[in-house]
Amino acid sequence: MERRPTAGLGLAASWPPEDERDFIEEEEEGEEFIEYGCLANLGGDLREVPSPCPQRVLYLPAFRKGFFMLFLNTRSDSTRVLLLLAFVCLSNASFGSTTNANGEAQNPGATDDPITMLEVAVRGNVELSQIREMSFAEQPLSRQQAELASKLLWDQYQLLIRRNRAEEMRAKKIVVGEYAMPFDYKVFGEQPSEGRSLYISMHGGGGTAAIVNDSQWENQKRLYQPKEGVYVAPRAPTDSWNMWHQAHVDTCFARLIENMIVFENVDPNRVSIMGYSAGGDGVYQLAPRMADRWAAAAMMAGHPNNASPLSLRNIGFTIHVGQNDNGFHRNEVAAKWSAKLAELHSSDPKGYKHYVEIHQGKGHWMDRQDAVALDWMAKFTRNLRPEKVVWKQSGVFHHRFYWLAVDESQQPKNSLIVATHQGQSFDIETEDVKRLTIRMDDSMIDFDQPITITAGEKVLYEGRVTRTLETLIKTLTERGDPNAVFSAEVAVTL
Repeated sequence: MERRPTAGLGLAASWPPEDERDFIEEEEEGEEFIEYGCLANLGGDLREVPSPCPQRVLYLPAFRKGFFMLFLNTRSDSTRVLLLLAFVCLSNASFGSTTNANGEAQNPGATDDPITMLEVAVRGNVELSQIREMSFAEQPLSRQQAELASKLLWDQYQLLIRRNRAEEMRAKKIVVGEYAMPFDYKVFGEQPSEGRSLYISMHGGGGTAAIVNDSQWENQKRLYQPKEGVYVAPRAPTDSWNMWHQAHVDTCFARLIENMIVFENVDPNRVSIMGYSAGGDGVYQLAPRMADRWAAAAMMAGHPNNASPLSLRNIGFTIHVGQNDNGFHRNEVAAKWSAKLAELHSSDPKGYKHYVEIHQGKGHWMDRQDAVALDWMAKFTRNLRPEKVVWKQSGVFHHRFYWLAVDESQQPKNSLIVATHQGQSFDIETEDVKRLTIRMDDSMIDFDQPITITAGEKVLYEGRVTRTLETLIKTLTERGDPNAVFSAEVAVTL
């Protein structure tokens, strides 16, 4: 078959003369290569090339100085390898334009553009975790490059989710370690242009026989009907009294949300959580500790145990309890939380939006009067970049919250962080945390100007910050949420 050079993705350098070519050989005979190209200025004499495709390893038997086979494309999907860029990146080789002793550019056809390199790596099915470790992932990005990269990365991440999680969506079961969480769902109404709403609705029951909790799950499936959105009723992974606020539930719900964003086109800014009885117990706990996942939350007929409302600052929170629901003092506790939320809102008028209704004459069962909560929650849209974040850690550690992140070793249980942001300035209040990461993007700051991070009168950081692929990839893969991606971060010691 006739071989022909190609510019590939615009990366080809000058084509070498015939006597300078060393063609790549492959381990399987008879494969027809359709096209290939080359790239100038690869240093070194590396020989073994790991392919992104697990079916084969291609070898570069020899190099001529300054030339390197880059773009390989075969008829077979299993060997279509956009290959050697992955090798360059994985070996941390540099293949941008270089200069000679006189400062003149050599091989101007070569490129060190991180977006072009990202495009080829993504098309070559290089894992995002590997791309994040490559040297070009640390190069500064322009605003336009960051926007292009975010789209490329999200498109690739969606493909991976569809490929790897299609079966669990068909089976309607999330498995995290030893825990399995079956779920059922229905879709209501017309899909808005931004995507569907999502309501996660937790059943009652608790510390009882599995058959009882199964019955409660069946009831929860049909208990509420939103006017629009995906209504998901999961089955608790365990049958314990605290079945909805054990640590594995956070992980299960995080995965469920990721799946629904991709498979049901859910708008990640329109996700709400709700629950009845033991499910209400779960709302009291999960709403604050996963608040940056929710637009709003609705607690029905539950008990908070040791939960704190402080982290609810940026979501809508509604409570519904029967006037006569005195089991575990649910009615009394609901009234106390109503007072707490009112006090928090009074001292912070932009936060802690809430609605509490004690249903007159009702006991533990409210005859569906609590269904008004769905319309109330539907008014809210998540703001993932609020001007103020109140982060109260509970017994289940989370390493990121809105635009903040922390290492578990640096944040003890029950720690509290209050962070504010205005323009180019950030301020941190905490007595419990020694090291904190602040994340940002172009919707928050002007990258052409310096930022200042303070803790009271103490300046923790002052200077400009840069956007990088490394931060984009890290923040995307942490959450699988396209709106939770940040392009820059600064770690400070308090």
